[in-house]
Amino acid sequence: MAIGAVDSGAADAHAAPAAVISGLDLSQDNRRAPVTGLYDWSKAGYRGGADLPGPAQTNPDAACRITPAELAGLGVKPNDGADDSRGLQAAIDRIRADCSPGGSYTKLSLITLPAGTLNVTRQIAVDADYLTLRGAGSGPGGTRIVFRPDADTRYDALTSDGSDWDEDGMTSGSAKGGWIWPGRGLFRVQSRGVHTAYASEYAAAPANRRDLFEGTVNVHWKSGSKLRDKPGDTGFAARTGDTVVHLAAGGSRSNFQVGGLVNIRAANTLKFYAQQDIQPRDGALQNMHMRQQIFTIAAVDTAGRTLTLDKPLEYDVPVTSVSDGSAPIAGATYDSKAAPLVDPVLGVGFEDLGITHEIPGRDPSEAEQNYGNVAPAEEMHGIVFKWAADSWVRGVKTEMTGSHPIVTEEAYHLQIVDNELDGSWNKGKGGNGYFRGSRVWDSLYAGNVSRDLRHFTFQWSASGNVVIGNDLDSDLNLHGGWERNNLFENNEVAIPYDHRSANCRSNCGEEGGGGPDASTWYPIWWGAGKKAVKWSGSSGPRNVFFNNAMTKQETPGAGYTSYYSEKSRVYQFGWSGTAWKHLDQGGTPVPDWAGRERLIYTGGHGVDAA
Repeated sequence: MAIGAVDSGAADAHAAPAAVISGLDLSQDNRRAPVTGLYDWSKAGYRGGADLPGPAQTNPDAACRITPAELAGLGVKPNDGADDSRGLQAAIDRIRADCSPGGSYTKLSLITLPAGTLNVTRQIAVDADYLTLRGAGSGPGGTRIVFRPDADTRYDALTSDGSDWDEDGMTSGSAKGGWIWPGRGLFRVQSRGVHTAYASEYAAAPANRRDLFEGTVNVHWKSGSKLRDKPGDTGFAARTGDTVVHLAAGGSRSNFQVGGLVNIRAANTLKFYAQQDIQPRDGALQNMHMRQQIFTIAAVDTAGRTLTLDKPLEYDVPVTSVSDGSAPIAGATYDSKAAPLVDPVLGVGFEDLGITHEIPGRDPSEAEQNYGNVAPAEEMHGIVFKWAADSWVRGVKTEMTGSHPIVTEEAYHLQIVDNELDGSWNKGKGGNGYFRGSRVWDSLYAGNVSRDLRHFTFQWSASGNVVIGNDLDSDLNLHGGWERNNLFENNEVAIPYDHRSANCRSNCGEEGGGGPDASTWYPIWWGAGKKAVKWSGSSGPRNVFFNNAMTKQETPGAGYTSYYSEKSRVYQFGWSGTAWKHLDQGGTPVPDWAGRERLIYTGGHGVDAA
């Protein structure tokens, strides 16, 4: 059958994992050299392809190695039914104050968690650089952390119909809940620094609102520098392929340091939207930075007002939302920015532990194959990485997290390997229950098993990531927001018929707030412009699928049929062979992937298989 279509003929239903491989050799020596015509993924993951740390990289100083006995002295005792939150936070705070300043990637602190059950009632801030949190194993006899969020942690602001967390309705002074997007979690790897502009509001905020102001020292509207024209290129600070970005006059340059991290944020323009088959009539177009990427700063020219990045840009950077000749969006001009990460959290690892989220009076069976929200006030995640880099999750098992088991929002060089992620209480309206990579760059997801989640997603400009050797029963989802240059290789994806948005018993819908559709999700989902504009915009160029075992149960009770099964062929989504291309049908861009999953997009229709 033609490339790009579903094969006819039944395959076996999802049996033993064929593609997931625990303990893949992810070392730099086992990485393929760049292939002409494709992206270079050889530096994806921890520290650009370095091995994850072992005993030799742990700080020998006993003061920076907190044992279960020492944790007991802080009140962290397994199986006693008491709240261990305060003691866990105290241990992390001690490392942050006493060890992180002198730590490094070869001098990591270690907190060893005891075997047994630990109870946590509030979000734990993991903002100590160069720290490993290691349990006694994720299975029986290991470390099990039970999260039961208290009244100050659960969301007290829900949408008017009670179906989802209301970020805009959760306020304190000038802050809104969106400031802590993607939301609270059991563990949050993010700075707790508070910008001086918010100090008084932070001090006055109630306990359930204080975190709204934490970490704002990093955000682009406080730390970012505006841009100026590149010489000889009016309206653009840099172009695709450039490594030099031109900064505007004024403002402090002190946060731009060689070896530091910077997010280059390109303003949306009407011309950029039109490229995605999006016009103002298609929805509320937004002044925002859909195109982003974190880079390492290679050089700073203070006198010349330029930054040199460690690798080429993957998108054009207009100076403003109108500098490319576009009219204003919503009557306003929006600036592109170079935003340094002022206080990123570096070198944090989670290893060998189990996580679950319990809700009194609710049974996990309520959420099984239910793509709705069972308990919207409890939409807390498992592990959140925000403004974080060179960190990892290895050997962790999650069961029934409140929403996403692992989620990112501005993260760089992560390694998520050999984990088991099973179930979420909320998989419905607002976009919950994903294995979610949002605004994540140059990261590696390998050897993970995922069950009963809504999607595996890359979205919001995620780029340069590798997904290899995983076993999933949910779709590989290009969710929209110009995600690009991501590689999906050697994964097993077997999608049952019941994996569909209409299979929902309460609080149904999607990330953009719309209702469920009548389709059943296939192993791949692609964000068409007119569909994904409700939350971001179209998927971007050159997301690559290669050598995956993907099957779909197309009707109830049927066998599984193969999907994109020519394993030796490279499928590049959103690519004409030379430039980005929207997927189309007969030359007309598709408005939605749903119901069009079996169309043939090769041969010049948006999927390059040449």
